[in-house]
Amino acid sequence: MLLDKPLGMSSNDALQRARWLLRAEKAGHTGTLDPLATGLLPLCFGAATKFSQLSLDADKRYLATLRLGQTTATGDAEGPVLRERVLPARGAALRALLEAACARFTGEIEQLPPMYSALKHGGRPLYEIARAGGEVERAPRRVTIHRLAVVPGAARPPAARHADVTPGSDTGAAIADDTLWTLDVTCSKGTYVRTLAEDLGEALGCGAHLAGLRRTASGPLTLDRALTLDALEALDEPAREARLLPVDVLLADRPLLRLGAEDAGRYLSGLRRRLPGHADEPLLRVYGPEPGAFLGSGRLRAGELVAQRLLSPDEVRALRDAAAAPADAGTPGATASPAPAAAGAAAPNPSHPALPVSEKARA
Repeated sequence: MLLDKPLGMSSNDALQRARWLLRAEKAGHTGTLDPLATGLLPLCFGAATKFSQLSLDADKRYLATLRLGQTTATGDAEGPVLRERVLPARGAALRALLEAACARFTGEIEQLPPMYSALKHGGRPLYEIARAGGEVERAPRRVTIHRLAVVPGAARPPAARHADVTPGSDTGAAIADDTLWTLDVTCSKGTYVRTLAEDLGEALGCGAHLAGLRRTASGPLTLDRALTLDALEALDEPAREARLLPVDVLLADRPLLRLGAEDAGRYLSGLRRRLPGHADEPLLRVYGPEPGAFLGSGRLRAGELVAQRLLSPDEVRALRDAAAAPADAGTPGATASPAPAAAGAAAPNPSHPALPVSEKARA
């Protein structure tokens, strides 16, 4: 399920509330959002928890609001202000400077993890050491900023919290505040957007902190299909279950491989399959012959298919039976072969990944 996490709630609290509403025995989320952040929080239930790491490792997209001219102890709006400095310019001139700084921070960069983070030193979270007034050495990390762009009309008041800002739109252009700027950020896992905000501020010579953060995408999963907790609570039980998505949406941007019945059975038992003539693929989604029969994830290497994460036969049957697919979509032969997605299966769209809606889930 794709959840739109509210402001002020921890990711775990949001997960537990959704878990209770869905009466799920097994649940997990796929990447923590701080209480001060909002937006996309993919939740996994039942069989889907086997594949949650895929979303943890995926690139993320955010709307990040920077307040220029102020640095804080925590790098975000939660900490006390440490220093205030004069902006290097105003209006269009300031925007040009910020865009130039964004260009310098696009690509592979090094980040120093902030003290106010969950990383551990000697078994203690860094934020505990920081709250006690301490500081320890941290090793820089290499991360990749795939995209870093100023959102048109990006000067925003703090109360907006990104709720009405859409990348590429001019929403809010009438609001003039040269200290507040919203950036559209696409980055690799492990990126600290707070640190990015601080580094941009230092590049401008005026300092900055992160005033707000909203996650809009995680891999192929996007915020436009997310549901708020209040909206989920307002639904009856069948309607809540209908909002669950199939397990394979977590691999919607990966190549699809469909196996015949005999090979599918052997694959589920963990046996490697020889597939000569196929190019290497580090990660793909594997299906049986029936529409909706998602088996799990695997990789192709030197003509051999190797299982990575597998569903159990009972889980495969449950997902297949729940799939809203045509009764007879055809059956491939016994030899494994790549195929386009059948009805009910997640289909990749590299330019703009979309979530399938033709399949109910019970994961």
